[in-house]
Amino acid sequence: MKGLGYKFLLQMTRLCGPWLLVVFSRIVAAGYFLFSSRVSESRRFYAALYPERGRLYHLWCTFRQYQNFTTIHLDRFLASQTETTTFTSQGWEKIEPVIGREGGILLMSHLGNWEMAAKLLRRQQDDLRLLLYMGIKEKEGVEHVQKEDLQRAGVTIIGVDQEGGSPFAAVDGIRFLQSGGIVSMPGDIVWRSDQRKVRVRFLGHDAYVPEAPYIFALLSRAPLFVFFTLRTGKNSYRFIVSDPIAITPQSRQDRPRAIAQAAQQYADLLEKMLREHPFEWYHFDRFLQ
Repeated sequence: MKGLGYKFLLQMTRLCGPWLLVVFSRIVAAGYFLFSSRVSESRRFYAALYPERGRLYHLWCTFRQYQNFTTIHLDRFLASQTETTTFTSQGWEKIEPVIGREGGILLMSHLGNWEMAAKLLRRQQDDLRLLLYMGIKEKEGVEHVQKEDLQRAGVTIIGVDQEGGSPFAAVDGIRFLQSGGIVSMPGDIVWRSDQRKVRVRFLGHDAYVPEAPYIFALLSRAPLFVFFTLRTGKNSYRFIVSDPIAITPQSRQDRPRAIAQAAQQYADLLEKMLREHPFEWYHFDRFLQ
């Protein structure tokens, strides 16, 4: 949806009530389910998650995935109004000691609502300095509104062009960490074909995850955490922070092995959480090879 069209829908929702956004977004999601070429990829994904079930079940899972995705728009709207987002945290005490000191890296995923994760982190600690790396698409509509909303919430955003990243984007991230900030990076999406990536095993298949977060951790010596924000009800969430993932190469030559081991730890945590929340997987491009 175009940015202006989305803003108009939000304005009408303010006048008519959240039901309008719910109905409209569910109709749009049903349209994508019926006509999008990406549906076959979701069916393939759920076939790997539930190999013992038949194709109709995988199709039903895909339908639920598309419909579930609409809750992101509803909760974003509710959070922008007077209604307060409620949340619980698990593992926040693991991050607190690094804030304002060596900083930390959060690996976020397309499992759950990472946008709400950024806002809730700011709610958890008002003085938290949070930098978020996001991909820039050629034509942004809803995504542009999303970025504006995050910036108003006090989140610093570095846009990474999907046609080619700037080396200054990496330098800014390292400096942010060194000043004690928290840097959030996507752990499960490779933006460009020339991007450095790591192969992991996921649901019995090969998958590729970006190498950048692990390089950042090595260069900055900042701890690396896996972070999930999962929906527990309307405008209600639970965020979970893992123990820090250690990357300890014995030598420069040992770095690829250490990075691969850390990436597999992330993939294992992601798979475990996916099995508990299968319909909050909002990665619609190919992930399993």
